[in-house]
Amino acid sequence: MEIKSTLIQKYFKELTDQQIAQFDQLYELYSFWNSQINVISRKDIDELYERHILHSLGIAKFCTFNAGERVLDVGTGGGFPGIPLAILFPETQFHLVDSIGKKIKVVTEVAAALGLKNVKASHLRAEQIADKYDFVVSRAVTRLIDFYPWVKGKFNKDSKNAIPNGILYLKGGDLKEEISESRLKAELYPLSAYFEEEFFETKYVVYIPQ
Repeated sequence: MEIKSTLIQKYFKELTDQQIAQFDQLYELYSFWNSQINVISRKDIDELYERHILHSLGIAKFCTFNAGERVLDVGTGGGFPGIPLAILFPETQFHLVDSIGKKIKVVTEVAAALGLKNVKASHLRAEQIADKYDFVVSRAVTRLIDFYPWVKGKFNKDSKNAIPNGILYLKGGDLKEEISESRLKAELYPLSAYFEEEFFETKYVVYIPQ
């Protein structure tokens, strides 16, 4: 069965031929690397385009990254949401970090195979990073109360975007209690407003401006 990026093209109409080719490559690349180093659950590999790639791109429905902006992906795992976002925004610089070295090996190999010049991958914990970024993205790494201290103080003061610099966090379920305990000024944007697939009914972009 040939799996292509038609689902991505359904929601992102302005893709270039190169971007379509890069999205098309992801299934083969992740199938290969997942057989070596398990970064995606076995049952999810066939749902790669919906549950990982399109889910990652939910951030792009809320925020368009600009040329020259710097985005940090914390706890990227095998490269989500960073790799799909880097394909979509080739003029934006993405720094993908994870505390597990073998996952960063997968990210490095996938980025190289796709020819992504705007991706840097580091085997680091977020707390070890001294650089500043416009946005921090992540996908359900931990509860917000634990996540926020890792990235606090890592933001550029001046914003170049239509929305202020901040955190764009992909998370699912009932988030009221989690947001309340974090005491952060978080805004919830349901992905069901952008994507019609059932998977997205309980999924959100959590935006925390800095």
